[in-house]
This record gives sequence, C-alpha cells and structure tokens, in this order.
Amino acid sequence: MTGLRPDTTRVQENQTQVRKNLPDVVTMSQAFKNSGYFAARVGKIYHYGVPGQIGTDGLDDPPSWEKVVNPRGRDKDEEGQLTNYTPNRGLGAALAFMAADGTDQEQTDGKVAEQTIRLLEENRDKPFFLACGFYRPHVPCVAPKKYFELYPFDKVMLPADPQEHFANIPRPAFSVQPLNYGLAEKELRTFKQGYFSSVSFMDAQVGRVLDAVERLGLTDNTIVVFISDHGWLLGEHGQWQKMSLFEESARVPMVIFAPGAKGNGGVSGRTVELVDVYPTLTNLCGLPTTPGLEGGSVHELLDNPKAAWDKPAITQVVRGGGQNARRIVGRSLRTERWRYTEWDGGQAGVELYDHDNDPRELKNLAKDAQQAGVVKELKARLEKATGMGRG
Repeated sequence: MTGLRPDTTRVQENQTQVRKNLPDVVTMSQAFKNSGYFAARVGKIYHYGVPGQIGTDGLDDPPSWEKVVNPRGRDKDEEGQLTNYTPNRGLGAALAFMAADGTDQEQTDGKVAEQTIRLLEENRDKPFFLACGFYRPHVPCVAPKKYFELYPFDKVMLPADPQEHFANIPRPAFSVQPLNYGLAEKELRTFKQGYFSSVSFMDAQVGRVLDAVERLGLTDNTIVVFISDHGWLLGEHGQWQKMSLFEESARVPMVIFAPGAKGNGGVSGRTVELVDVYPTLTNLCGLPTTPGLEGGSVHELLDNPKAAWDKPAITQVVRGGGQNARRIVGRSLRTERWRYTEWDGGQAGVELYDHDNDPRELKNLAKDAQQAGVVKELKARLEKATGMGRG
C-alpha cells in the first residue's frame, strides 16, 4: 500500500528543478522524493526473494528512498515447522504453509504494519510517499492459527473445471505439469485453506494501517493505493501460482482512494494496468509527468468510474529458454469483454475467451469461425500494443 500526502505549494516550487534534474530512469518514489516528499519503504516493494530474503533489502533500489525498514518475524525463524506438499520446489514457489503460534505482531507482516504506522506518526506533518509492502499471501502461506479457523476445511473446495476444456488449451499455457502437481484433493484443499488464511491475516494488517491513517487525521489529504503485483491460480485449469496468462493470474486488485474524488467507494469495470499507477499519482499530486512512461493516468475514472475508456491491459510470460528448449513468449490482451492470447506469435497456440459469457475462461473460442472477426481485431491491437513478433 502506498500513501501520499500531497502538498501543492511545495510541489509547485519544485517543479522546475525536477524537470532539470530527473535522470533518464526515475522510479515513482524518486519522482516524489525529488519533489520534496519524505520517501520511505517498509517491507516488500521491489522484487524480493521470499522467503529467503525476508529481513534484507532484497533487490531494492536504494536511490528511491530516504529510509528503508526490513522487518523479520517468527514466520521466517520457524520455517522448519512448515508443511510442504511440493518439497522438490523452492519454498518461494512451493505449496507450503503453516498455522503459526503467537500473535499477529510477531509475524513479519505484523511488523510491517507496525513500522508503517510508526513512520506515519513521525511524518504526519510533512508531504510523504510511504510504500508499505506486505509479504503474504506469498508462499509459504503463514498466518496465526486464528485465521485458519475462519476457513473450515469442509468449506474449502477446488474449482470444478470440465475435463473437455483442457484439450482446447495450448500446451504452453500450462506452467504446472502434471496438473495440480499430481497431488491428492485433500492436500490441495488443505493448502488452499492456508492461502485463504494468509490473505485474511494480511487484510487485517492493512486494516491496522488504514485505522492509523484515520486516527492521525490524514484521511482528507492522503491518497491511498492498494495493489498486488500479480494474481494467483488456486487450481483453476489444474494450475497453481502465477506465471500464467489465465485471468486469475493476470488480474490484480487495484484500489485507489483520492480525497475529494467523486467515485470514491465505487467500482469501475474499465481495464487498467499497474503501469498506470505512476502517472496517476504524479497527476493527482501536481507533479510533472516523467517522460517515457508506458502507462497513463486513470484520474478521470476516479471521478467517473464509468467514463469512456478503450485502453486494454497487456500481460506476458516467457516459456522455455533452458539449455535444450527454445524460448517462446506468451502475450495476452484483455479488454472489458475479451481476453486474447498468443503463444510464440500464434505459432504455438491462440486463446480467445468471452468474459461476458465465460468469466472462468473454460471455452477457447480462437478457432470458432463466428469469432474470426474478433480474433482479427484483437490480434491487430495486440501487435500494435506490443510490437509483437515471435520469440
């Protein structure tokens, strides 16, 4: 979660200097830091080796921050107590979990919330850019036992996907083989219980931070953004985790609260991207637009969630590329109605899903003659958006 406290006067004073001094590549936090904001990070923001790098800087970008805090809790110290159903995989990509003893505050994410609140308290009277990075529900899924009690095992189910749909999906779409790692249903449901529990644990920590924003009287001048870096498959299409172009993996939550925005509390069906966060925040805070950004501001949707909008979202993954495998790229274009995916420029398969009628993406319409015009149109849009070619 990122909180910004805009200070229009100070921003205006710094705009000329920012334009002269910004380097060719400027991170979002640097743009604010260079404009006089206090910039700090707590926890996981840039890519991070979880759980191995918990408590370290990970792959951080030091020029982006004036202060960094890298909490480490008992979830890291007690890794030896984990249950791991895929022991041949590294813990950062394993179906591993633990119902932990102790309190929220003893866990790494509990400490992230605690340290974020401390920075809010210390910097409440100045413009700030505060990045709060929670680790869960990243695997291994760890949460105090009380959160597991929210999800009784007999209520946790797996997706009921029709078997015939698997035959119409290109093989590169499957990153998990054999399907479901070949695990038994009981194991999969037990892990899923752990995943749900860690989500609720993380949600509770977000709530602690938001409570602090209200307690400190910052609600009326603080922009709050909640996002995730990717989605997660929980058995859909026999797949687990990320590195997929299916909806459950490619779609992420994006919640933006901007003081005074007419659409606060509303829901927008428009298709936006994570690259839109940077220009949106600089726009809302009156900072100059950093040249070369791929995204665009979504500020108009904050006032009118139903505003006219025709921007698709692009997602891509890479398959192969090992010693004996050719590297191919999968690229997916998502509009409000359609998801269109090509593997290796279409040479290794094509997918088309109609989200108006098939939100779970169970019927690949790419070879349906009635949708030939849709395929042609979306293919052209994908090529235009990505400069797509093979490899």
